[in-house]
Amino acid sequence: MKFTIRKIHKYLSLFISLQLLLWTASGIYFAYNKIENVRGEQYREQTSFSVDLSKINFEVEDISTLSFANRLNERVVVIRDTQGKKYFDFDGNLIDKISFEDALKVVKTKTNLSPLTVEEVTEAKKRAEYRGRDLPIYRVVSTNKKNEEINVYVNPYSGDISAVRSTQWRIWDLLWGFHIMDWQDRDNIGNIFLKIFSVLALLSAITGIVLFFKKTA
Repeated sequence: MKFTIRKIHKYLSLFISLQLLLWTASGIYFAYNKIENVRGEQYREQTSFSVDLSKINFEVEDISTLSFANRLNERVVVIRDTQGKKYFDFDGNLIDKISFEDALKVVKTKTNLSPLTVEEVTEAKKRAEYRGRDLPIYRVVSTNKKNEEINVYVNPYSGDISAVRSTQWRIWDLLWGFHIMDWQDRDNIGNIFLKIFSVLALLSAITGIVLFFKKTA
């Protein structure tokens, strides 16, 4: 029985050693990098605005959420219903997207970055920096004080900054994919590979403990 346990432990450890190394390496990176900095919160400026509800001159029905946004000092009503998000002015008119020039102004106003160029993203791609955000979206290529390139994603209707993406975030995202063993989308923490290797890692640890006590006994 001792030989069988030792053999199981040996081959299990060999089989899962690479993934254990990836778990450890990615865990170290996560531990030494604040998630707030990974998300680029150090680049955002603290802003606030007020809303005069008495100036809203329209009615809405069957909505799930209602919120407000500040689009270059213009108040926007954001409504989510069964058809998705819609953006209105205070008179109930659907608003248009801001221009590229205004997107640059948004980044200047709401971050401490220097915006350079703007492009519109209309297609969802796997592992994209903007995944999970509503499309279309503006990608504003910017630089920080160290002249490092930072991508700022701006909602073209609300003028909100949806995401800030840097090299630090890209490394985190790659290691997160390794960590949860989802190399495609990097979002599925319940995938079959993670479940199998987690059980194998547990078995390896248990057999290792058993071998230790059998050896010392």
